[in-house]
Amino acid sequence: MHYMELMKERGESFPVLYQEAICLFFAAVQWIAGAMWSATVRRIAESFTAYLPIALGMTVVLFFGIHTLYHWSHVEAVREDLVLSGKAAYLNIPFFVVRALVVFGIWMFFAKKLVGNSLAQDATKDPALTQSNRSWTPLFLILFALSYTVLSIDVLMSLDPHWFSTIFGVYCFAGTFLTTVSLVTLISIKLKKQGALAGWVHEDHIHDLGKWMFAFVVFWAYIAFSQFMLIWYANMPEETGYYLRRFHGGWAYVSVFLLVGKFLFPFFILLPRDSKRSEKLLAPLAVYILVCQWIDYMWIAQPEFFSEGPMIGWIELGTTLGFVGLFGLSVSRFWAKHSIVAHGDPRIADALAHHQ
Repeated sequence: MHYMELMKERGESFPVLYQEAICLFFAAVQWIAGAMWSATVRRIAESFTAYLPIALGMTVVLFFGIHTLYHWSHVEAVREDLVLSGKAAYLNIPFFVVRALVVFGIWMFFAKKLVGNSLAQDATKDPALTQSNRSWTPLFLILFALSYTVLSIDVLMSLDPHWFSTIFGVYCFAGTFLTTVSLVTLISIKLKKQGALAGWVHEDHIHDLGKWMFAFVVFWAYIAFSQFMLIWYANMPEETGYYLRRFHGGWAYVSVFLLVGKFLFPFFILLPRDSKRSEKLLAPLAVYILVCQWIDYMWIAQPEFFSEGPMIGWIELGTTLGFVGLFGLSVSRFWAKHSIVAHGDPRIADALAHHQ
C-alpha cells in the first residue's frame, strides 16, 4: 500500500469526535431544565464550542480521505455490490459532504445563538436572555439528536457499509456525553484548585458532576449491551460480522477491556456517595474515562482496516495529541476573552447556595 494511503487509513480512521457539539447539548439541557446548580460550571461546557470552526476544518480534511476510508465511495464497488447499490442514493460523496456541512451549520448557528446570549448576559444581567435560550433549546435538542445520529452513521458506521444498527447514534452519543461530563468535571476541579473557580464551585457541585459521570457510565453500558444483545439474538449474518471482527484476534482483548475497564471499574468506583464528592478521586478517573473513550472509538473504526488487532503508533498518538492541542488552544482563547463563570445568569445566587 502506498505510504500516504496508509497514513490516511491509520490516521483518519480516528474521526473528529465532535465533543464540542455534545458540550452544547450539556449546556442546553441545563437551560431547558432550569437547572440552578450548574450555573457556575456551565460556562466551561460553553467554552468548548470555540472548537467548532476547527472541527469543521478537520472534517473538510476528512473529505480528502473518502476514497481510502469508505468502500462505498468507489463506483466500481457500488456497481458490483447489490447492497451498496441499494444504498447509493444515500451513500454517495456529494450527499455525504452536504450532510456534514449542514450538520455543522446547524451546530454553529445554535452555538452562536445560545452561547452568545449567555455571554451577553454577563454584561446586561438581563434575565430575558435566559428565557430566550430556554425557548431555543427544544428546537436545538431535536435537531441535535437527528444531526448527531446522521454524522455518527456517516463518519463511523459507514466504514462498514453492509452493517447497520438503529441505535448506533445513541451509542456514540452515550460515550461522548460521558467524556463531556468527565472533561467538565476535570477542568472544574483543576480551575478550582488554581483559584479561578474558588468561591464559585464547592463540594456539592462536584458531587452533582460525579453523579452525571456515574449515570452515563451506566447509560453507555446499557446502550452497548442493548446493541450487542439484539444483534446476537437475531443472529443475522449482515449484522453479526461487525462483532465477529471485534471478538477475534487482538480485538477480543479490547472488547473485554471496554466491558471491564469502561463500565465495571468506574461503576464500582463511583458507586459510593463519598467517591462522587472526592476531587482527588474524580480528577484521575475523568482522565481515565477520556482514555477509555479514545480506545472505544479505536475499537469502532480500526477493525475495518486491521483485523488482527489494534494499530497504535506515532500516527494515532500524534493525531490525537494534535486534536487535543487544537482543542486546548481554542478553549484557552475563549477564556482569555470571556469570564469562566456565567456571573450574569439570574440563577447564579442559587447555584452558590446549592447544597445537598
